[in-house]
Amino acid sequence: APSIRLSPAARSLFDEPLAIAVQGLGPRQRVTLRTSLRDETGELFQASAHYQAGDDGELDLARCPALPGGSFSGLEPMGLLWALQPQKPFWRLIKRDVQSPFLLQLEVLEGHGERPGRLLAQAQHERAFLRDGVRRVPVREGRIRATLFLPP
Repeated sequence: APSIRLSPAARSLFDEPLAIAVQGLGPRQRVTLRTSLRDETGELFQASAHYQAGDDGELDLARCPALPGGSFSGLEPMGLLWALQPQKPFWRLIKRDVQSPFLLQLEVLEGHGERPGRLLAQAQHERAFLRDGVRRVPVREGRIRATLFLPP
């Protein structure tokens, strides 16, 4: 059965690279990968890309280019993250509470086209803004308003 392999596996910092691969596909199988997340207001952001697995049934986004027809095309290992677009026009992905992560959903769907086929595999990944152990200290001094982030 197909499965999604992420590195780092369950959690990464928002500005760190995320390696995405799919294993267990058929030789040269055509699939659509879709990512989605909801911002703090509940607004949905999505991106998708069309791929074709290698002869061995493996699909590594660092080596396999996205085919035309999705949110982007070409060799873009992080394309499924930077191409996230809101469902609501002119909405922006903004993080107000950096102490909670974004929860990224990844799906592998059969085939290409406007309406991809059945769900083959799915995974979740947290994109955090603070490394574990970092302390957030609000600063209020006169008219100065700031936030100090202290390492462990």
